[in-house]
Amino acid sequence: MDKITISFTLNGKPYTVATRPDIRMLDVLRDDLNLTGTKEGCGIGECGACTVLVNGEAMHSCMVISGQMDGKDILTVEGLSETEIGKTLQRCFLEEGAVQCGYCTPGMLMSAYALLRKNPTPTRDEVRLALSGNLCRCTGYIPIINAVQKVNEKLNASR
Repeated sequence: MDKITISFTLNGKPYTVATRPDIRMLDVLRDDLNLTGTKEGCGIGECGACTVLVNGEAMHSCMVISGQMDGKDILTVEGLSETEIGKTLQRCFLEEGAVQCGYCTPGMLMSAYALLRKNPTPTRDEVRLALSGNLCRCTGYIPIINAVQKVNEKLNASR
C-alpha cells in the first residue's frame, strides 16, 4: 500500500509524517513519533487508555486512522505539562492517589483535561460523565474524581 503524507500540529509543534493510510493514529504516535505515553488497552475504543485531544476534543486514538490526523491540532499526555491546567491536573492526581498501576492514567488525564478546558468547575456527575469512556481497574474512580474536582481550587489558590 502506498504511503500518504500528513501534516499536523502535535503538542504545539508542526509535524509531517509519511505513513500508510490504514495505520491508526495510536500507531503513528507510538511507533513513528516514539510518544509512548498514549497506551493501547483494548484497541476497539472501549477502554480510553489511548485518549488524546484532537482539535480540543477527547478521542480514542485507536479509532482514528492516520489520514484523519491531517491538518489537526493534537495533544497527547506528553504535551499536557506544557499547560497550567495540565500541570495542576497531574499534581492533583498524585496528591489524591489517583494513580496506581498507571496504565489508564494518560487517558484519564486527557479526558479530564478536555472537560476542565470547557468547564473549570465540574460537578461530580459531570466528571463521571466525562470519564465514562475510560476504564480503571485499580482506583475505584473516587480518587480520580476527587483529583479532577481539586484542579480549579488549586488554580485559584495559585493566582
